[in-house]
Amino acid sequence: MKSDQVPAYSVLPGQVSGEHTVMVTLPTGYDGAAATRYPVNYTLHGAPEYPDAPRNKAITEQATEGVPLITVTPNGSGRGWYSNWVNPGGLGRQNWETFHLDQLIPLVDANLKTVPGKEGRAVSGHSMGGFGAFHYAEHRPELFSYVGSFSGDLDLNPEIRAAVVGSALMPAYGTPTVAADAIFGSPVWPLDGVWNEQSPAQHVKALRGMGVAMYAGDGGHLTVDPVLAVAENRVRQTAVTTAANLTAEGIPYRFADYRDGSAWGKGCNGKHSQQACLQADMNDFVKLIMKRFARP
Repeated sequence: MKSDQVPAYSVLPGQVSGEHTVMVTLPTGYDGAAATRYPVNYTLHGAPEYPDAPRNKAITEQATEGVPLITVTPNGSGRGWYSNWVNPGGLGRQNWETFHLDQLIPLVDANLKTVPGKEGRAVSGHSMGGFGAFHYAEHRPELFSYVGSFSGDLDLNPEIRAAVVGSALMPAYGTPTVAADAIFGSPVWPLDGVWNEQSPAQHVKALRGMGVAMYAGDGGHLTVDPVLAVAENRVRQTAVTTAANLTAEGIPYRFADYRDGSAWGKGCNGKHSQQACLQADMNDFVKLIMKRFARP
């Protein structure tokens, strides 16, 4: 699909700027002509990743096998950060939040047999997508009944700010690259107001009444795959901060803090962006949301 809110974007190899792939996984027996309607989980990919990456397909299909649930994975670019950018520059509008919430969701509801209200809609995501899921749920709580983060960047603290800026400047996250202040503006005080406003960990009040779930490992042995180990260790800390703030607000949540992953899922090693860990995360999240959703 195309969107006037993101008419062009930094592309990964094989992507065409301005063309947005949206992966839709339908439940077994889905019939567009029948009266049955299904709840939807919007799940947001990480960076840099494709919405229809083979592992995303596999994770979704395994977690939803035999489950009456539609899953929608939209394009978030290698560095979209599921936000309306402050200084997009020559790329033009990068209003990812407006694109997904005000254009994609109505399009899905108009063309698929969905339960078209918050009682039939969840949002989840991995890494950058975990940030996006909480960001979307906090900005538009009227749209979602459940939110989930799989090793998400939930606190825009100095470490995560460095990661966001790095994603803007590194060609591995898409070309052309963009300025360091393109997405959230300057990350340096006193010019960092947008960063503070968009940091999910500090704005959990908006999640009151919503189902909330977070998943993270501790990186396992830090000498094995040290980059992925440290990355997971640090995003876990953002979940710990978010959990503390949820507790302070009296908001119930599930935090699957699975440490080295050995007791969480077969093959899970507690490191960042590991398919086995993400599979266990999604399996658990699907079970949670289906307990709450209006069932078909």
